[in-house]
Amino acid sequence: MSPPDTSQHWREAEEEYTDEVIGNTTIPQLFEESVERNADRDAQMYKGGIYPRSLTPGILPEPKPGEFTTISYEKMAQIVRRLATGFRELGLEPNERVGILSNTRMEWALSDFGLLAAGGVVTTVYTESSPKQIRYLLNNPGAIGVVVENEHLLDRIIKVQDDLSLEFVVVLDNLTKYEDVDQIYTLDEVYDLGAEHFDEDEYYSMVESRNVHDLASLIYTSGTTGKPKGVKLTHHNFRANINQLRKRAGPRPDKGDDVPVMDAGKRSISFLPLAHVFERTVGHFYMYASGVTVGYAESPDTVSEDIKKIEPYGAASVPRVYERIFDEMRDQASGSDFKESIFEWAVDVAREYGKTDDPGLSLKLKHGIANQLVYKQVKQQLGGNTGFLISGGGSLDKRLAELFDGMGVPIYEGYGLTEASPVVSAAPTEDHRCGTLGTPVADVEIKIDDSVVSQDQFSQAEGQVGELHIKGPNVTEGYWEMEEKTEEAFTPDGWFRTGDIVEARDDGYLVYHDRLKNLLVLSTGKNVAPEPIESEFSTSSRIEQIMVMGDDEKFVSALIVPNFNAIRRWAKNRDISLPNTKEKVCENDQVSEWVNEDVQLVNRNLEKHETIKQFELVHMEWTPENDMLTPSLKKKRRNIKAEFRDKVDRIYDEQSEAATADD
Repeated sequence: MSPPDTSQHWREAEEEYTDEVIGNTTIPQLFEESVERNADRDAQMYKGGIYPRSLTPGILPEPKPGEFTTISYEKMAQIVRRLATGFRELGLEPNERVGILSNTRMEWALSDFGLLAAGGVVTTVYTESSPKQIRYLLNNPGAIGVVVENEHLLDRIIKVQDDLSLEFVVVLDNLTKYEDVDQIYTLDEVYDLGAEHFDEDEYYSMVESRNVHDLASLIYTSGTTGKPKGVKLTHHNFRANINQLRKRAGPRPDKGDDVPVMDAGKRSISFLPLAHVFERTVGHFYMYASGVTVGYAESPDTVSEDIKKIEPYGAASVPRVYERIFDEMRDQASGSDFKESIFEWAVDVAREYGKTDDPGLSLKLKHGIANQLVYKQVKQQLGGNTGFLISGGGSLDKRLAELFDGMGVPIYEGYGLTEASPVVSAAPTEDHRCGTLGTPVADVEIKIDDSVVSQDQFSQAEGQVGELHIKGPNVTEGYWEMEEKTEEAFTPDGWFRTGDIVEARDDGYLVYHDRLKNLLVLSTGKNVAPEPIESEFSTSSRIEQIMVMGDDEKFVSALIVPNFNAIRRWAKNRDISLPNTKEKVCENDQVSEWVNEDVQLVNRNLEKHETIKQFELVHMEWTPENDMLTPSLKKKRRNIKAEFRDKVDRIYDEQSEAATADD
């Protein structure tokens, strides 16, 4: 629900707020200051039985399989300090680049802080990267070393090692086939090397020698098209964004007891790729700066299991994960018409409750009943302690946000990009408004370039619409060794062009519309933003994924990955015999008609030129592993169209001209 407008009050308080977390230090200094404040608090939670960790049991306690254990901030600092010294002993000099190629886990965090304390520049490599991509992501920054998760990923590096200039490779897990290879070390060996040579005065001198304007990281854009660009982010860039987040989400004295804050002693869960700047800043740097306990899920696939054991207060995620949580809720309610009807009723109540500012007695009673029947179970499935869910890395459907809000599990949406370290705007917890990206964080300036879009397309908008331009201390100076790309990214007077179509409302809140490059220009001259249409299907029980198309065509169409579990249940309940393979199911006319019912429901709410005239069902889910999603789960539209070119051609062949007959 949207509370009364108290924006002026909290905005003034936010601008003026400062505390022990806010400062102008490097990331290693920030970490050491947090350790001093939070030495005895739990810093990390990690799960047993999933990795052959080299740090256990000699350096870290080994949890029981499937269970979590913790280490304190003081213990974490002890490890980080010795890793920093160990990396220096391996030959790392200040400002040299070292890659990290690993899934998100506690050792990623330990290595990151250790490398930064040693004066290194951390460059990111996504675990989905092929050997060819790894070669580029290590060669382009001139990496002299790489921290890699295991031998499986190490194999990819070995394939291109002759093209690299690596002086050392550090593996997080124990080694078998590479155990005695020169220049390949396990993380515990780096720790032991550091422990042997550790000198406290030398360590702190090393940390203090770094300048806030030194380069801290090169984060490569995952890239839906073209070569990834290495975004240069300094310690100052990251530090500014941490300060901005602290001003917004920290324990300001003007916040009431009912306003959630993310502060020392609370727990968060981490599962998004730390190679991506969203998790790196929001789920990593900010959490450790604030004294939060970070619990590491085994993988994104086990979040629903791990979250019950970690019992986090906060989590950062992308919209796709929240959509999957909703899908799991619906799946658990399936099995009988009675359970399904209760669930759908409770969903409708939550949406109504989430949209209204002043629920009447009748709605309050319904909400109380729905809470007992459905919402309480949902909260328990999220660990029972959730108060601070953050959504970024894409646009969250307003109806889905209202649904979670109405269940008492608000999702605070924000907006950012790698070049801004990444947060540009975020929902203030005391003035949360579903369907918006919140307001710009402190010290970020924005302006809207409305010359790049057709204004008649956005005639229903409440504010000015166009490409968002930004300035702020968290914004990069440019791309690594790409002067031309850097020049293109900025206006002559120094504003960064985000490439996103955003609406700036009169109340200061931003509303996302689409990527400028994703905007479809139909051959009729009409402009169509595909992402808002795709978001309309986020709560569809019949559609798993959808990509809207139509650039240079006469009409809008879509490729759809249907929900095969829902299809099987629907067919079973109606005694419909379906083919055995997903490919054949996608060719079934009855299935297509069933999916079309949801398409037509969405079409009712669209402008005539935006409606989906035709679609094709495809059997393959789009994932980062098959290169149809980026690691941050954004669609690689060009790759998807190429994979299903026959389906696209079928939609737009000459026979499809009939689809535009009514235009």
